[in-house]
Amino acid sequence: MVHVLSSRILLRPTDPERSRAFYGGRLALPVYREFGTGPERGTVYFLGGGFLEVSGRSDTPPSPAVQLWLQVEDAGAAHEELRAKGVEIVRPPVKEPWGLVEMWIADPDGTRIVLVEVPADHPLRYRPGM
Repeated sequence: MVHVLSSRILLRPTDPERSRAFYGGRLALPVYREFGTGPERGTVYFLGGGFLEVSGRSDTPPSPAVQLWLQVEDAGAAHEELRAKGVEIVRPPVKEPWGLVEMWIADPDGTRIVLVEVPADHPLRYRPGM
């Protein structure tokens, strides 16, 4: 069995500065570490229990199959905060049939990001009888 000590998502944006402005500025993700110099330097952001590394450069945007799932405390508050910062809201918060409140945004390269609120009574938080 592989013993994983840490993990991170690697993004190779088409415009690293624009992506750093989005993740560090508009989403206000705290920086874990930075490395290298110049426009393609690396920046690693905290993502709750994981990390997001924005480094290097790609000639093409990531595949639409790549999506980020970020749990937030309050999707409504996140919606208002991000809208005020000029983040394009792909879909405002909606309570899904499976009980999660989800809203969708996209980064500058179109990578879809779902912000998820897990209500207190949802099975992800609480399972009666267990």
